[in-house]
Amino acid sequence: MALIEIKDLSHPGVEAYCRLTEAQLRNRIDPTRGIFIAESPKVIAVALDAGYEPLSLLCERRHITGDAAPLIARCGDLPVYTGERELLATLTGYTLTRGVLCAMRRPEPRNVEDVCNNASRVVVLDGVVDSTNVGAIFRSAAALGVEAVLVSPNCCDPFNRRVVRVSMGSVFLVPWTWLEGGVEQLHNIGFRTVAMALTDQSTPIDDPVLAAEPRLAIVMGAEGDGLPQETIAQCDYTARIPMSHGVDSLNVAAAAAVAFWQLRKR
Repeated sequence: MALIEIKDLSHPGVEAYCRLTEAQLRNRIDPTRGIFIAESPKVIAVALDAGYEPLSLLCERRHITGDAAPLIARCGDLPVYTGERELLATLTGYTLTRGVLCAMRRPEPRNVEDVCNNASRVVVLDGVVDSTNVGAIFRSAAALGVEAVLVSPNCCDPFNRRVVRVSMGSVFLVPWTWLEGGVEQLHNIGFRTVAMALTDQSTPIDDPVLAAEPRLAIVMGAEGDGLPQETIAQCDYTARIPMSHGVDSLNVAAAAAVAFWQLRKR
């Protein structure tokens, strides 16, 4: 390994960990040069297992022969930045990561047809901006058999640092891409669509017609405002989760988990 001791956070090479914004890491001008940060040994290992390219590691000294040792061995001669715990603790979120961070290369975006090839259940996130919710939805998708996640341009980036952490690496397990053409793009490749929305026309989510669809896209809307009316109108179905005790709705991440289970392919 190429062990590099740092004395302050202005050291060349550690910009990705402490000075670049999420937008700068993403590098909108040239996504092929973008970077994301994976946190904790478990999440980093999931990314490596999925074939993501590491660029460098950052960890405190005690982890070099501890939690980080298997990762360092897998990363060959990549830079491993280290320093005093007090210094590294000034990084936002560092103390929550079990002491290991990894900068990784963002892969080139995939097209919708490729991501959805042979899938029978996918989810569309339309304007979901909270990183915790996006991460939780990815984790539920991985656990409950959703085969792809399609993200509208106004959603939180799935490689956002907090999304990656909350998903426990599930963003590396479930194929995903940006959906530029809305739900009509899914109709064009053979999917029926169901909008999760509270309207007078909503059918209960346990309607057997929904689960019987051979290819179904579950469309989830933003926190608070839900799905735009035009999106609901474009969908083949509108469904709701029956509620008790006068509760009007669930958090979008909780609602997604219920929908994934109920609408899974039988």
